[in-house]
Amino acid sequence: MSTRRLRGITWNHSRAFPPLVAASQRYEELHPSIRIHWEKRTLDEFGHAGLAELARSFDLLIIDHPMLGEVHRDGTLLDLKPHIEPNAITRLQEDALGPCLESYWYESRLYALPVDAAAPAASYRPDLLDNIGRTPPETWDQLIELARTGTVRMPGFPADLFLNFLGMCATRRGLIETEDQFLDPACAFLCLEELRELASFMPPEIYTMNPIDIYEAMSSRDDFAYCPFAYTYSNYSRPGFAQHTLLFANPVSLRDGTRLRTILGGTGIAVSARCGATVEAIEFCLFVSGRECQSHIYGPCGGQPGSKSAWQDRLLNAASNDFFERTMASIQSAHVRPRYAGYIELQRTAGIAIAAFLRGEINTGRAIDRIEELYIRSRKVARREKEPV
Repeated sequence: MSTRRLRGITWNHSRAFPPLVAASQRYEELHPSIRIHWEKRTLDEFGHAGLAELARSFDLLIIDHPMLGEVHRDGTLLDLKPHIEPNAITRLQEDALGPCLESYWYESRLYALPVDAAAPAASYRPDLLDNIGRTPPETWDQLIELARTGTVRMPGFPADLFLNFLGMCATRRGLIETEDQFLDPACAFLCLEELRELASFMPPEIYTMNPIDIYEAMSSRDDFAYCPFAYTYSNYSRPGFAQHTLLFANPVSLRDGTRLRTILGGTGIAVSARCGATVEAIEFCLFVSGRECQSHIYGPCGGQPGSKSAWQDRLLNAASNDFFERTMASIQSAHVRPRYAGYIELQRTAGIAIAAFLRGEINTGRAIDRIEELYIRSRKVARREKEPV
């Protein structure tokens, strides 16, 4: 019996690597002629580095949905739709969590299957809040009052600032997203001013912190107790993973009473257009994204599944202090990011202007102008798209 080997690439965290290895191990036991080897890269590389070079070396790629415009332009990944039975796609649609599956459709092509779901949500140390006689805030004004105590942090890494700002704008219907305009100026002004007020109570270290940094710090230090929005990692809500267990909750409501709508994250599993074992690769994609693997292998091994049934699973919730039940609404209402070719550079750079604004280096108008300039530049890249190969 000949052995078919598949190489995969994901990002470097316990939410990403161990569940894929566990799923692959079980798949190999069920299919003795298959061997699957996984490698990993940094979170920043996952979110912002192009896929073209990776697709030359790897058969299976864990990807972020905003990359699909470039994927479509460059012919990097396989369109899975012609290779999957319609009833299998129907099953995936029936078990889809919010827009997770929808986010991997682009120009009528299906470029990945969701294996992981995430969106920014609130998190906190219940013991530290108890120590200061506080409960998790429910409204923006309560959040500001808690921030005044010096016990609130948010990720200030540029991409995270940008995406959380987008969530605030999306909540207020302030994302225009036409060819020549990105934001409603009045909405953008209000959201930036609110972020500045919130950031004014936080130390400069936040500008180097991504969500993992926030969770590692909050679960190991005692100097802050609450984060209002960061892409979630259920691992920190599982007893024994970190020194102190975190609890998660849906984000606060804004001042008009509307619950903050956040920006969809998560990941999908894709197949390189250069893969020499297409049938085997797609079969594994269907296995790892299926409800049985998602609920009983992927989730229990530290993953944050992309399957609705897994998020509703009683045992997964019991093992994670009800993380999935507590934050499911933030996924279901999440806004899907732009996916045109050129968007990734906007996501990478626009937050730099927001950070400069929050630190008082530029004013509100200049920050908005800079984001719009970067958006227009990114759209010019989209207009230069080539026909897919």
